[in-house]
Amino acid sequence: MPRQHREPLPAPPAYGVSTVSEVMTSAAAALGVDGFTNALALPAARRIAVVMVDGLGMTLLRRYAAHAPFLREGLGTARTLSSAFPSTTAASLAGLGTGLAPGQHGMVGYDVLDPDQGRVVNMLGRWDPGVDPQAWQPHRTVFERVAEHLPMVTVSQPRFADSPMTRAALRGGRFVGANTIHARIDAAATELAAAPRALVYFYVNDLDKAGHRYGVDSPQWITALEDLDAALKLLARRVPSDTLLLLTADHGMVDVARSQRIDYSERPDLLDGVAHTGGEARMLHLYLEPALGAPERELLAERWQEAFGNRAWIMTRQEAVAHGYFGTVSDVVLPRIGDLLVLAREGIALVDGRRSQPAAFEMVGQHGSLTRAEREIPLLTLAAPVGDGRRGRTTGTGHG
Repeated sequence: MPRQHREPLPAPPAYGVSTVSEVMTSAAAALGVDGFTNALALPAARRIAVVMVDGLGMTLLRRYAAHAPFLREGLGTARTLSSAFPSTTAASLAGLGTGLAPGQHGMVGYDVLDPDQGRVVNMLGRWDPGVDPQAWQPHRTVFERVAEHLPMVTVSQPRFADSPMTRAALRGGRFVGANTIHARIDAAATELAAAPRALVYFYVNDLDKAGHRYGVDSPQWITALEDLDAALKLLARRVPSDTLLLLTADHGMVDVARSQRIDYSERPDLLDGVAHTGGEARMLHLYLEPALGAPERELLAERWQEAFGNRAWIMTRQEAVAHGYFGTVSDVVLPRIGDLLVLAREGIALVDGRRSQPAAFEMVGQHGSLTRAEREIPLLTLAAPVGDGRRGRTTGTGHG
């Protein structure tokens, strides 16, 4: 389409250099596993544990650092990475697990079009029974590759042991389930101590749940951060002395006022020619009717731009792919991306009331778009092997 964006679009994630997709691959390389590149220049170690904190964006960590004294110690030298695009759990966890950009692993949003079935399918808790997770994401995971050389262990909630997300993008190695975070700390410390070399993946989602329900500026979110900080301090004390303990996240989050959670299905002119809607409230995939001609597609894009002005970026699939937001996109993945994408710039959430549960309009914390608060994530070193001068305090990875 010939539309000109009013302002330059944000830069795409630096896939292969400094995104969530490089965390586990760099950890594997730092452990000496062949076939991986240490893009993040992690120090060599015999044991590495990666803590994935769902929803802990760098902006939030800095804003509320006073409530996280253990994590705060490392902020001065922490490295800022980028989430995948969209800045959502499905895309980023799949990137972490595979080491690939969304254009390759294919999990390009919260819910996306399955071209084979002609319907929108969910990538997290409500996986479509007609979709085989391993067929949807067929690439070998980092976990599978590492497990051929040394113990690879996932420590998470038991309900995720055989979840579709795990089978699609986090499969491989052993899964150790524990319901409370302290039980998971015990399990992670035990697994690390059990072998001379090991890679452990540790998942925490309490902060994300608090943010969605109450908002990131709420007392409940701050309490969850304080509890997380205390738990990670305990974990750092419990791991063996030759362990590199890292923290990262999958995305950040912004609060959206109730008045700005917009039901766009009330605007028929915005849906004229749209066959399916997908994505998330801050990054819509709009799948257009195949017979819709170029002039009608352009007109639809203009209507969305007129409706939301500077509050959203509007771009076509071709523009998004050309700009590198999904990385290199395979032919299989391409039709899973919307023909038209609507990305929130300001504090709005766009919900299709025809197919969303009422709870979608009650969600305070939101993410998915390209704002810094949503896409910038931390990489902190919570503990480092004895001998590098950093053991016993939180530091960054040495990259500003």
